Order: sequence, then C-alpha cells, then structure tokens
Amino acid sequence: MKTRGTIALWAIAALQAIVAIFFTVCFLLDAMGMEPEFLIWQSHEYQQTILAVGLNLGVALGWIALSTSLQRARLAEEKMRRCTSEFSLVMSQHFTDWRLTPAERDVALFLIKGLSTRDIATLRGTSEGTIKAQTNAIYRKAGVTGRSQLLSTFIEDLMDEALLPDDAQQVETGDGAKLAAVA
Repeated sequence: MKTRGTIALWAIAALQAIVAIFFTVCFLLDAMGMEPEFLIWQSHEYQQTILAVGLNLGVALGWIALSTSLQRARLAEEKMRRCTSEFSLVMSQHFTDWRLTPAERDVALFLIKGLSTRDIATLRGTSEGTIKAQTNAIYRKAGVTGRSQLLSTFIEDLMDEALLPDDAQQVETGDGAKLAAVA
C-alpha cells in the first residue's frame, strides 16, 4: 500500500513539475512574441486541461502534505508532553524512595539536566563544596557512582521491555560478540 501511495505521489509531483515547465516555457515564448509550434489551436484546449489537472493535483497534494505534517507535529507534541510528565513522575518517585532532602532534589534535578557543579552552586547560591557533598549524598542514596548512572536509572524505568523484540535483549559488542542485556 505504501509503495503505491509513494508512486502516486511521485507521479503527481512529476506531472506538476512538467506542467510548471510547460507553463513557464509558454510564458517566456509569449513574452518574446514567439508562437510555439506545439501550441496549435486544436491542441490548446487539451494542453490547458492537462495544465489545470496538474495544478489542481499539486494543490491537493500540498494540502494533504500540510495536513499530514500538522497532524504528525501534534502527535509528536502530545508524545513529548506524556514523556515529560512520565519522566517527572519517575523522578519524583525515586527522589521520595531515596529520601532526598529538598536541597538534594534540586541538585539532583540540575545534575540530570547536565549542569556543572559550578553552575549548580551559582544557581543555588552555595559553594561548590556544598554541591559536591550533596552530589555524593545523592549518588550514595541512589546506589550509583555517577551522573550517567543516575540518569540511566530514570531511563530504564521509562523503557517498557514488552516493546523490545526478543533479540533486542542481547547487545552486540564491538568485536561481534553478543552479551545478554541486563534487565
């Protein structure tokens, strides 16, 4: 089905391109005062019919493309909203489970956003040493050794194993060997 639809779209686009070229050539020849041989009176009505069909198909194709594009954009925005909301819920649940203080929650959020220790200290109005101590407390409470593991904790919770195919449970290493993925 997609192949036929794609072929039809390309055919309409090609027809519109031919119509545009034909129209442009006729316009230029007419502007120079030349009467092209292919514009004899008997075929002129046929040519105009083909031009009208091509232009109208192009307009219809443009509307379809615009409608599809807007629909996809709305769907992507909705998915992003749901993902953001779900990520916030997962973070909040972990922060509660880890018994983070309000200050540690703020620092953890800034860590997840990728801010540096210096930037976090500036935003929070504290010293870098305080942020480092809070960062270490967060890592200890979360049972991770660094920022990337902290972030992966949330991402793993968002991933649904049911969506992964069975062969995706194995990870291929650089040397071609396969390792069982850790669930």
